[in-house]
Amino acid sequence: MDSSSTTRTTSSLAAHSHIAREFSSRFGHSPDILVSSPGRINLIGEHTDYNLGFVLPAAIDKYIHIAIRKRKDKELHFFAADFASSYTGKLGNWEKSSLQWPDFLLGVLKEFDEHGVELFGMDLCFGGDIPSGAGLSSSAAIECGLAQAINELKQLNWPKIELVQLAQAAENRFVGVQCGIMDQFASMFGMKDKAILLDCRNLKYEYIPLALDQYAILLLDSQVKHSLASSEYNVRREQCEMGVKALRKVYPHVNSLRDANRAMIEYTLKDQVPDLVYHRCKYVVEENLRLQVGCEALRRNDLVSFGKKMFASHVGLSKLYEVSCPELDYLVELARLEHSIIGSRMMGGGFGGCTINLIRKPFINEVVERITTAYEQKFAKTPTPIICQLSNGTATVSS
Repeated sequence: MDSSSTTRTTSSLAAHSHIAREFSSRFGHSPDILVSSPGRINLIGEHTDYNLGFVLPAAIDKYIHIAIRKRKDKELHFFAADFASSYTGKLGNWEKSSLQWPDFLLGVLKEFDEHGVELFGMDLCFGGDIPSGAGLSSSAAIECGLAQAINELKQLNWPKIELVQLAQAAENRFVGVQCGIMDQFASMFGMKDKAILLDCRNLKYEYIPLALDQYAILLLDSQVKHSLASSEYNVRREQCEMGVKALRKVYPHVNSLRDANRAMIEYTLKDQVPDLVYHRCKYVVEENLRLQVGCEALRRNDLVSFGKKMFASHVGLSKLYEVSCPELDYLVELARLEHSIIGSRMMGGGFGGCTINLIRKPFINEVVERITTAYEQKFAKTPTPIICQLSNGTATVSS
């Protein structure tokens, strides 16, 4: 078993056993390898990764489990157990699928192929308990899980960071989502009871202890589904790049918004670009500062101060970066009314998905009940509560 492997929760053990059984039932033989790859949360630092700033993600105890057996031919047989959906293709035939979900797998294989790795045909089955569309990066978990499996089956001995970069490239180049590196990094490098302070410019990272003790991480799924492949995600990236281009005319050393500060934004950029671009850049610079201050609070085990930064982050995401939506705004508004919630914000790419909340454990049930009632009355939808713990990263379960 890989050194990054760890004992999973009982429910997770049952889940990857279920995928192994699904694989055997579907393909008539046992898999060669079984990999578990976690989803992720991001505590603070949203849309800063592709601006080469800082993020604070953590892997969680929700997983995608992938079972694979090598074939002697070049055929690819994929089965998505949770969707009861099948895909059949062939190595070298790198065309996107109308089903969409196979693209995350095909993109990884195509990247390996372009790196000169001689691939094999395969039977593959995957499934898990990461809610799709909730902003918990099930796509990154799939990509990292397959990258880990190929690395082991081919005995490539690639370091984790190279697998992360390959998985990100698959999403950027094949799937077509210009995501930063955070999701894949968190899925691969996660550590139990730790958040990861990641510098997206140089990929240096530090594990930040997150002693929740009397608190829990409560995700509230708005039941508004989004796709990061939507045009708005890439538009935000283009707007940030417009800001950088304008700043560079005055400050040649500015290669990304990571290199900018508040004074540059307020006294130089504001008069050089449309208000929309100014607002986008202002948010990113302020979010990087919030994250740094928030990490200092966590090092002091001051979760209350950290929670205040989460609330401030949501205001920026909603008003300046404009990636929230009425449902997410309302969930955060309801959270502000609860004394037991010390921090709340939207999480992920935006336009739906989850809010992340730091809540005192004894009050979870009553708070969820109150928020659910108010949310149902306003939107005729029921938000799904998800309690999660911090987890280790992508690991081989058996091989």
